[in-house]
Amino acid sequence: MDSFCADDGERIHLKISGSGTPLVLLHGWTSTHRDWTPFLEDFEARHQVLRWDARGHGGHPLRTAGVPTVERMARDLQNLLDHHGLEKAVVVGHSMGALTLWQYLRDFGSGRLSRVVIIDQSPKLLTDDDWKSGIYGDFDHRRNARFIAELEGDFAEAVLRLAAFGHNARARAKYLENGSGIETARQRLRALDPRPLIDCWASLSAADYREVLKNISIPALLVYGGASNFYSTGTAEYVRDSIPNALLHIYDGVDHAPHLWERGRFIRDVLDFVAPG
Repeated sequence: MDSFCADDGERIHLKISGSGTPLVLLHGWTSTHRDWTPFLEDFEARHQVLRWDARGHGGHPLRTAGVPTVERMARDLQNLLDHHGLEKAVVVGHSMGALTLWQYLRDFGSGRLSRVVIIDQSPKLLTDDDWKSGIYGDFDHRRNARFIAELEGDFAEAVLRLAAFGHNARARAKYLENGSGIETARQRLRALDPRPLIDCWASLSAADYREVLKNISIPALLVYGGASNFYSTGTAEYVRDSIPNALLHIYDGVDHAPHLWERGRFIRDVLDFVAPG
């Protein structure tokens, strides 16, 4: 992999391929740049594609003592744009990647970006008496504290259960069947260093980007799963209604990774959004 040195000395790993308008792809929590492999052939034909392993992710040991907070990852994104001299970049963020992108917009504005794509994320993960559009609609501070304790005890199983015991019945059934796919995911998660990922989760779950949405001044494409593990269609509609220039696509019947389930549709939607005919 290629890499660059962030301004705190941490080395950030990424893959660069293709040519054209820069397209930066930000993966979700516990994931890697490999999540974007199914889209490369189509995206590389029109874009220079940059896919990183966010700090603390991808199996790369941290070189510094810095915690991989969402604020730090947003600064890493600015460092990436600086290192490669990118302007008018399109940035796509899935899950944690969307939170990183919203933090970036809060801290650095949209001057270096041309468009953004948000995949299945709430601007505030934790719920309270006045906010029911976070995880499950009822994942409050107490429930999050229990989840973090579960991560400390058995990281892999806690992550799997978070995805399984939400809105998506198919995900729950697959977890309970405990087939080869779940076991593969379990072994992948067990190979990770949980400490930076737990610290990262603490940062993600403390964030609130509702005020950021109304200040997004560039076009935004929103792609949400109609059967998301975590969010209702009301969350997607809230994000759409909060961003001044947003286009929402809900992919019916698919979970928190709608882009993976509906790969061809997602590719068409992104390419049409970036360069409308």
